[in-house]
Amino acid sequence: MTTPNDPSEDHSRRPRNARGDEAPVRNVAVVVFGPVGRPLACDAGDLRLRPGDKVIVDDRRGGALARVTVESFRRQSPGPLARILRMANTADLQAHEERVSQAAQALAYARERARSLKLDIKVFQVDLSPRRDRATVYFASEQRIDFRDLLKDLGAHLRARVELRQVGVRDEAKLVGGIGSCGRELCCSTFLPKFEPISIRMAKNQNLALTPSKISGQCGRLKCCLVYEEAQYIEAAKGLPKLGKSVQTPEGVGRVQDLDILRGRIRVFFPDRPPQTYTADQVSPAVAQAQGARPLDREASQEGATPEASEIKNTRADRPARPARQRNQPQAERPAETHAETQADGPSVADHGSDDTLVALSVPADEPAK
Repeated sequence: MTTPNDPSEDHSRRPRNARGDEAPVRNVAVVVFGPVGRPLACDAGDLRLRPGDKVIVDDRRGGALARVTVESFRRQSPGPLARILRMANTADLQAHEERVSQAAQALAYARERARSLKLDIKVFQVDLSPRRDRATVYFASEQRIDFRDLLKDLGAHLRARVELRQVGVRDEAKLVGGIGSCGRELCCSTFLPKFEPISIRMAKNQNLALTPSKISGQCGRLKCCLVYEEAQYIEAAKGLPKLGKSVQTPEGVGRVQDLDILRGRIRVFFPDRPPQTYTADQVSPAVAQAQGARPLDREASQEGATPEASEIKNTRADRPARPARQRNQPQAERPAETHAETQADGPSVADHGSDDTLVALSVPADEPAK
């Protein structure tokens, strides 16, 4: 156990704020709003909170009901935190239930009006503020929609300021929630703070079957969990050969057919015997054989060359070197042999309007002028 003045403690690793000062110690609890949502760390003040407690969090609009997921404990927090006002009472719970019921009725009305207006959208959630003076309607659509008529109808029905917000399919799955193929609640609706970029390369690095139903989540996009073990697979695959490469084994040279990256095992295919499985230290790249075969291949290619190809090669080797071109050099300063050779071969003259700028370029007789 270290004391504040203990020299063995590394004070440089302590959290600090934007000014570089050491972050203050606060009583922090983690809460979520609604049945699904992103976890949010809040300043609990002097309250002792446990998972499952209902609290009122200051959201600058009168307070919102939240559920504690991580009990309060004292820790250093560098940034500003939302403040927990108090524990929720019976009146707060009853008001929240009424607001949820009104949001469900507003959702049904919004869906009915969207069908009546023949809008190609999917309305899936309506959020009401604690004072019922603001409403946020979430919908998904693959194209831009003119929803001015829908906005007018919703404002007249709810008697509140309505905001229509279009989101993507991944945000839709996060707001709605659900059960994944693993049997647990969706990661995006329980603990993921933000969406990470996912690529098909992650599934290939983990040797997963590239079947859309296997690697796609409820939103129809690649599963967020593909990124969890990506770094581990990349690190474990550094000492293994790639698929299709030739390797040297105790039984001879074979070709890599399959890899068990986490266990470090390699399945090698042989042309004259059944495949065998080896560990990573039992195989090595078949580099010596490939390098030893290159001189033989070169000699064989030279022996099998046609006479016409040999004559062409010798003619190019015996051809004299092309004289260096001398550009933008006055004729009076040029060597005499270069000028004589130019007149004999036929000079290529570029006249720019005066005798002082006359330039002659030496061009070999067997090559057209450029």
